[in-house]
Amino acid sequence: MGGFLKSATRAAVLATSAFALQLELTMAARAWEPISPVSGVESVVLTGHDMTLSDLMHIARDGAKVSLSPEAAQRSHDAFDLLLEAAREGMAVYWFNRGAGDKRENWIFKGDPLEANNHRLLEKIQLQRFQEEAPVPGEPEVQDEALVRAVMAIRANTMTYEAASPALTRMLQDLLNHRITPVLPLRGSLGEGDLRILCGIAATMVGVGDAYYNGVRMSAADALHKAGLTPLKPFGADDAALISSDAYTVARAAFAVEEGRRALDWADLTLAIDLQGMNSSVTPLSAPVQAGHPYRWLNWDAKRVMQLLRGSYLFDADPHRVIQDPESLRASSIRQGAAWQSWSELQHTVQIELNSSDHNPAIRVGVSPDDSWELSTPQMMQYYVHGSDADRHLHGYILSNANWDPYPLANQVEAFTIALGNMDVAITQRIYRFENPFFTIVSPRNVLNDAQYREYFGSRIGYAAADVFQDVQGQLNPVPPEGNAIIATVEDLQAQTYLKTVRLQQTVTDTMHLLAMDMNQGCSWMVLRGIQDARRTFGPTSHKACDLLPRGPSARMAFLTTYDPAVLMPDTPPVTEQTP
Repeated sequence: MGGFLKSATRAAVLATSAFALQLELTMAARAWEPISPVSGVESVVLTGHDMTLSDLMHIARDGAKVSLSPEAAQRSHDAFDLLLEAAREGMAVYWFNRGAGDKRENWIFKGDPLEANNHRLLEKIQLQRFQEEAPVPGEPEVQDEALVRAVMAIRANTMTYEAASPALTRMLQDLLNHRITPVLPLRGSLGEGDLRILCGIAATMVGVGDAYYNGVRMSAADALHKAGLTPLKPFGADDAALISSDAYTVARAAFAVEEGRRALDWADLTLAIDLQGMNSSVTPLSAPVQAGHPYRWLNWDAKRVMQLLRGSYLFDADPHRVIQDPESLRASSIRQGAAWQSWSELQHTVQIELNSSDHNPAIRVGVSPDDSWELSTPQMMQYYVHGSDADRHLHGYILSNANWDPYPLANQVEAFTIALGNMDVAITQRIYRFENPFFTIVSPRNVLNDAQYREYFGSRIGYAAADVFQDVQGQLNPVPPEGNAIIATVEDLQAQTYLKTVRLQQTVTDTMHLLAMDMNQGCSWMVLRGIQDARRTFGPTSHKACDLLPRGPSARMAFLTTYDPAVLMPDTPPVTEQTP
């Protein structure tokens, strides 16, 4: 089988795979991981409406530059002007002319924010807040440049709905376009907004703390200087506009969606390989069976795996083929279809989060009292900005809200984690079932010569599979809801999205480890089936995947995580990246 047949013996490598995998899984603290910018990649225009996961990955991983569409730039400018007008009209605005948290009833200033004394006060307050936001030296840091860039890209897109000053809006784009990557603290997000994490971006903007410039760490001031940028002079409510966001959580979830899609593609392809390696019955995947159990994603997955098997010897009669495979093989398509369903729900929610506002307060330019019945009531009219010559007669509402509460995203992150675990147990058990001649009918020793046996079956992988799946099991218990009344008991809910997304990302990684082992074993058994009967044919995609699979556990894992299986698949998941 091409490259797979040509691979050198890997018995010694597999013998140490359990240790190697454990080492890889426990190396949480790593050195800075810079991106490798792709030359010639197209820039991404941010509209606030239609950022896709592909757009985000181009910005985060490929170094694509960004710009705002004219509409998005105008929307951001209008929101900023409406904020200033609200203060002129005497409206109390949270985190602007009033304090934040337990200081929400305290006035910071009154009247026109552009009046000389107020202007100086706001400039002083905002600069001080930005300067105080640098991570504490020695605390754990985010080590993935792509993740930091994703956070900034998401905030640049969603901040077009907030009252950010034009200078802040420009600076966030400049950091991305000049590849200045702030040092962000790893911990500090409780899930109700990622304020503590995004503070690192604020500090970099005013030249405080450290940052990376083209992958090299230096002071933020030096990074700005090398890029030819002047430190930001924040104004208005810029600290709120920048850091009041779930962008860190959404970025982590977005990476899990992208990497999870690859894992599920590999799972479908590996199942097709296993079925051919086991000489399995294909009846569970057939159209009549699926019609009797009409679940969209389950039916789609069964049809997809069946298509991957088309042209295989499994459709030839074989008197030695068992009437019914082990449950792990029969039910794998169901588990995988269910995981695809959970993935699609998370993907849909992430798509909404990429293109909507999670900021408090909400700035809604152009909304009028007669747009909804409650807006004309005395309570709501307190928050209506009438407009004047000073803001080009813009009108609208500035409303307190809880859009930062990350649901249903947090629930769906855990749901996908659990769905992967329920899929992974079937993958793990498939690995073990190949050791049972009751299902395989033959033993490798009965078919292969000594050299062939050493090449393909010279070492067991059961220990490593058990080790990895135990790690999966440790990720599956949902995080209990928590309510610690912090900030003078004002902030009394936590969503623990950092922990939830980390568990999901680790489960995706573990899934890939299991698939690497399972695919290796399935390909070995496909070789055996071909030697057993040279007339046997295999699905062309399965054959190609086995040809591409390198030797050695580390090389196989690197292959699965870097090679996109979508190019091999007969179709794509029935979802669209367009926002609802």
